[in-house]
Amino acid sequence: MTRHIADRSHEDSSGRTQYYTRQERESGLHPAVAALRMRPRARSEAANRRAAEFARIERGHRV
Repeated sequence: MTRHIADRSHEDSSGRTQYYTRQERESGLHPAVAALRMRPRARSEAANRRAAEFARIERGHRV
């Protein structure tokens, strides 16, 4: 009769702890990436004007 997959000794609990701590650490966002995302983006005035014109047309306003 073969052993069930769950029939293992609990002596190797340090590997399990390392796995969960690594998973928790890697699931978070790196502080450098968060800082880059929070930094304001430089946008061109032409792109802003174009978006404003599209919004104006969508609202139905005419010049």
